[in-house]
Amino acid sequence: MTDQQSLADRIEALEVRLTYQDETIETLNQTVTTQWKQIDALTRQVAALTERLEQAETNAAPINERPPHY
Repeated sequence: MTDQQSLADRIEALEVRLTYQDETIETLNQTVTTQWKQIDALTRQVAALTERLEQAETNAAPINERPPHY
């Protein structure tokens, strides 16, 4: 095998490796983006639920008071 052929084989192997790494990075980026979108949506849901809970606690009747229908 000549030095030129050996070099060509190494370059080809490196190109294959780079292509694989690029594809892997793109897949990871897509996964992370999807997860951040899910985290953002869940954070907004938690914030809305927290606000509703605080409102419910503010508007709640005293603990020992009978409900109005008695």
